[in-house]
Amino acid sequence: MGGRQVLAARRLLAGALDGELPAHELAAAARSAVTELSAPDRLLELIAELASGEGDPQGCARLSYRHVLGFDKLLLIDGGPRHMLRAHVWHPGAGAIGEEDIHNHRSPLASYVVRGRLAMELYETVDGDDGADGIAATRYEESLAGGSADWVLEPAGAARLRLTHVGQYAAGSSYALPAHTLHRAWCDTDVPTVTLFLETGVGRRRHTDVFTTAGPHPGAVAKVPLQVPDYLGALSELAERLRAR
Repeated sequence: MGGRQVLAARRLLAGALDGELPAHELAAAARSAVTELSAPDRLLELIAELASGEGDPQGCARLSYRHVLGFDKLLLIDGGPRHMLRAHVWHPGAGAIGEEDIHNHRSPLASYVVRGRLAMELYETVDGDDGADGIAATRYEESLAGGSADWVLEPAGAARLRLTHVGQYAAGSSYALPAHTLHRAWCDTDVPTVTLFLETGVGRRRHTDVFTTAGPHPGAVAKVPLQVPDYLGALSELAERLRAR
């Protein structure tokens, strides 16, 4: 199932990520792999192959959708429990329900900015007197609903956060984050930003932590998967963006 670039991407990801690596080595390996896959000609050929129906369009469409953080999440390579390669298309001023949320992930990740620019803030939780000058927030534990892929948000009390880092990632830059790193990212330009995102799967946490300063969240947020024609159309549109960069 797959053309030349799809099969080559699968081999690269399996070789880089399928061993039993410590978390910090896994994040570094993911960053190296996603950078290699983001080479302009290679990425364009991969997206064009997938847009033509190579790979697993039915399976990938079921796991592709508009994310609550305000970007289009397009699954490219499903490596099962070990890794998942996605393209994220960030839209300026998306107005998504969770766009201000500070969160972490279930496993180490790496991302490469293909086009546009991302802004990112990193945070840490603070307790007691150390939290006097922190940012007041409401904490939730986010997990997947049993029998579906919808997000379930369970209130987990009040918290205070401290901003530790502010950065910008322009086209051609990459980053890797351990699973527990609290962060917020958004499109930092007036045109869409495209990133190649690699999620590792070893030792995945059962839930993530979500912090919001924007008021209560609903208890559940539905994921609306793309239909196959819409998924292939989104890939074709992405290929056109890459040709124009």
